[in-house]
Amino acid sequence: MRLIDSHCHLDFKDFADEIEAVVARAESAGVERMITISTRIAHGARLVALAERFPCVYFSIGTHPHQAAEEPETDVAAIRAFAGHPKCVAIGEAGLDYHYDYAPRDVAARVFRAQIAAARELSLPLVIHSRDADEDMAAILRDEMGKGPFAAVLHCFTSGPELARTGLELGCYISFSGVLTFKNSDALRDIARAAPLDRVLVETDAPYLAPVPHRGKRNEPASVIETARVLASVKGIDEAAVAAATRANTLRLFAKMATAEIAA
Repeated sequence: MRLIDSHCHLDFKDFADEIEAVVARAESAGVERMITISTRIAHGARLVALAERFPCVYFSIGTHPHQAAEEPETDVAAIRAFAGHPKCVAIGEAGLDYHYDYAPRDVAARVFRAQIAAARELSLPLVIHSRDADEDMAAILRDEMGKGPFAAVLHCFTSGPELARTGLELGCYISFSGVLTFKNSDALRDIARAAPLDRVLVETDAPYLAPVPHRGKRNEPASVIETARVLASVKGIDEAAVAAATRANTLRLFAKMATAEIAA
């Protein structure tokens, strides 16, 4: 299988001592591209360094909802500057997280909407984080899509079927992580089964959420193959078909990466 890990965090300290080995293992497993996702605009230089060091690594720029209180006023100028890099392929991850509530909800919503506006302005897809915030997330997406369309993916999807339907109706993609492989994830597998094949991605969210059979260990991009295998089983199609579809979907959504691939 040729796969793309559409969401990982290679700049996290979990990988600092062996980043070359982590990337090499991913490539050996058939993971040809990885998108390392921003959690703080202030750390953007670390993402640029990784993308420039490894040909297979791309990056996003934005503020995670956990860090919205640290970056409550979105630095749009900085986003524009990072977005000009040829390997910056997305804005985010941005969104709402009511599970931890590390940032006040009104601040998180304001930061989220500012990044939606940036994604719309820059014609880059938005990587969305949503946890325990289905109703407010759906309301913001409907409202913002009404102001003007933008491409987006609901990453590491663990929400309910209503948000999945809303996201798909609005043109968003849905990305599945190792959670899809967990024993107690039958409801999530039902959502994956119902989602159109041309609107799904796979990811690791590494270093978190290692899939079965690696659950409980540090996750890394090579393990995205396990999520792809379960997605294929859920959909009743072969693994090669899922790999081809998710790869095509990822390149369609993250269009700058597709352009870079053609140029390469």
